[in-house]
Amino acid sequence: MTLVAFDFDGTLSDSEMTVLLGKQRDMVRTDEETQSVASRMDEITRRAMNDQIGYAESLRKRCSLLDGLPEGNAQAAFDSVELRPGAASAIERLRESGVYVAVLTGGFGRGVRSALETEGVTVDAIVANRLPVANGELTGEVAGPLIEGTKDDALEVLTAVVEESQETTVAVGDGANDLPMLETAGWAIGFDPKPSVEPACAVVVDSMGELEDVLATAGVFDGTYDPA
Repeated sequence: MTLVAFDFDGTLSDSEMTVLLGKQRDMVRTDEETQSVASRMDEITRRAMNDQIGYAESLRKRCSLLDGLPEGNAQAAFDSVELRPGAASAIERLRESGVYVAVLTGGFGRGVRSALETEGVTVDAIVANRLPVANGELTGEVAGPLIEGTKDDALEVLTAVVEESQETTVAVGDGANDLPMLETAGWAIGFDPKPSVEPACAVVVDSMGELEDVLATAGVFDGTYDPA
């Protein structure tokens, strides 16, 4: 069984969950800071995706800006997360072909699940982080396996679950925090990757339609895929 592991923000989705959450925080903020929470988050995200700041540090910085956000506003942000055009079709085609599809994201499971449910598709596994809540508000903290843990570790666990070798896996991602899984997967596909990430990719695509074509040519859909 082939395993295809996707990043989420920037790959399956062109949404950025922390920025959507930041926009909700801006709606209810009472401080006098001139720069918006969303723009501060966007700046931190860009630095992290270009490998200019450690991912764990960047995630904690972004989430700290969400301290006090009502849970209802957080859910509104998650409900607005969308799959990019063609992503649902690619996922559905992979699963119909018997491929094990996983989402490995430093983002948040609630947003991933919301986007998938909106499109009526499912995946086999989601490895993601979460935002703790206390007294109906976000605490500004973040928890989960992909803060300090890296996506190559998560990929190793999943390959053990499906009893496959990492050499037969396919990883699709775009940012610096995807590098561990891109560098250890059997086949690394960059989805409009950042300049610091592209050298680690065997193939680069710019749309889900192009990704489907690449996977089809490689035999992923018809079961003839051979990483050798």
